[in-house]
Amino acid sequence: MQTRDLAQAVIAGDRRALARAITLVESGRADHRAAAGDLLDACATSGRQALRIGLSGTPGVGKSSFIEAFGTMLTGQGLRVAVLAVDPSSARSGGSILGDKTRMERLSRDPRAFIRPSPSQAELGGVARRTREAVALCEAAGFDVVLIETVGVGQSETLVAGMSDIFVLLIAPAGGDELQGVKRGIMEMADLILVNKADGALKDTATRTCADYAGALRLLRKRPQDPEGYPKALTVSAAEEKGLDRVWADITALADWRRAQGHFAARRADQARAWFEEEVRQGLLARLTSDPAIRAELQRLGAAVADGRAAPPRAAAELLAALGRRS
Repeated sequence: MQTRDLAQAVIAGDRRALARAITLVESGRADHRAAAGDLLDACATSGRQALRIGLSGTPGVGKSSFIEAFGTMLTGQGLRVAVLAVDPSSARSGGSILGDKTRMERLSRDPRAFIRPSPSQAELGGVARRTREAVALCEAAGFDVVLIETVGVGQSETLVAGMSDIFVLLIAPAGGDELQGVKRGIMEMADLILVNKADGALKDTATRTCADYAGALRLLRKRPQDPEGYPKALTVSAAEEKGLDRVWADITALADWRRAQGHFAARRADQARAWFEEEVRQGLLARLTSDPAIRAELQRLGAAVADGRAAPPRAAAELLAALGRRS
């Protein structure tokens, strides 16, 4: 299928075409990268936008269970929901389990939902290298909400906040040191903190944990992109599907306020610029290995640094100078 035909099929809402398009943009082959650029340009003509919601959380918090319950609630309201789930890749083999469709069996059968697991491929930030492109394709395909699930939580898993409109942090009920389990950096980026598993024997613990996080949020510096009362902490139960409607109401209220105040458009513009700058950085890094002369210089200087014959900053400056002369 030609790139133009594939773009038209994606815009028409063809799910198989969308899957093929995401496979294309995830490819690292040079000819595929060129075709992916043409595809994204063609899909951009649709002018469609979805509400992008990033989700991160500690291992075992129930991200997949929450997404399935939350996504099913949204499709029940007539919305089309795309889920981009990033699975961690092995540092040794590069492989991933990609088991999110198995964990979200009910949502994967929903005709108004689309679930795409992707390997992180050792990328930092909790998302895959081409997640931004996949989001753009899902928007072109007419999805109303795009949920971006990260591989985990920590200082490095904050990149998803830079490609979403609303950033949600999921927390499990815990005792004692739960506030120490999440770094301040990711808390400062969260718009909503959801304490999941607020049911059964854990309900009281979840309520206390939520109160702890609500108190911690009040100590953080006020952000200009937030109305009064945000960011906030809530309790939810994915298992009992409780609290999900309130989460959606708070998400839409925050998104509507940011649109009215101009923050929404400004955030999207900043994200587009960051995407461009990241592509430039990645392109420069790719040249270090694709250009034989630069690759040889990299090996020579690397050996000099390892042997103690050159300081890393000076060697790096020399390599960058060589790269500049090759331009």
